[in-house]
Amino acid sequence: MSVDKIHLRKLLQLFEAEPRQRRSLLRADIRSDLRKSAGGKGGDFHVPFWADAKDHVAGVGDLIEKTKSRVETNATRKRLYPLLADGLLSLWSEKMRWRNEEFDFVPTSVSARFSIEELGAIVKVENVVAVRLRDESCRIVYPYFSERPALSSEGARLGFWATKEALPDFAIEDMRIVDILRRSYFRPSENQLRGDERAVFIAKYANVLREWRRLKD
Repeated sequence: MSVDKIHLRKLLQLFEAEPRQRRSLLRADIRSDLRKSAGGKGGDFHVPFWADAKDHVAGVGDLIEKTKSRVETNATRKRLYPLLADGLLSLWSEKMRWRNEEFDFVPTSVSARFSIEELGAIVKVENVVAVRLRDESCRIVYPYFSERPALSSEGARLGFWATKEALPDFAIEDMRIVDILRRSYFRPSENQLRGDERAVFIAKYANVLREWRRLKD
């Protein structure tokens, strides 16, 4: 991850983090970039889990079985992957009410990004789960994976603003954000935009970028 070209969920984690934790996250990012520059391995720890979760939603895979397989092949997933699977399955059965309606899984990955010209930065909103209900409405589900900090209502509000910026062809009322480990399910109707989201988002992001560049130097 480079902070000036970043996944929304990682940026929301940095927004939510206390100063000491944010510094730790940024230092880890800088070390990861240095390793990759030196030819080392990188990658998103959560990508295989989310691929399995999408298969589960689509009805072409069993998340519990796939999680067992992932853990067997990589011991670093032993603790968090089962927790993520439990959280997702709980959300799926209890809070994603459209599960009880007929729906079509949208197999094409919904992915986009948007630029913040003032900061010379790009925010990525990628690998979103999308389903289409029988009334032709959609549900666009964006995941927050981080173990800490939890995603707050304000974080979700900024997340909805950013998701709408990246995906303008979708209605904001159809978007959802899930904090998987806390089993929290955020709806725009309960986290309504106030009109100041762009200014707040840019101010928070500018602070993150300043600290990242200072630590990197």
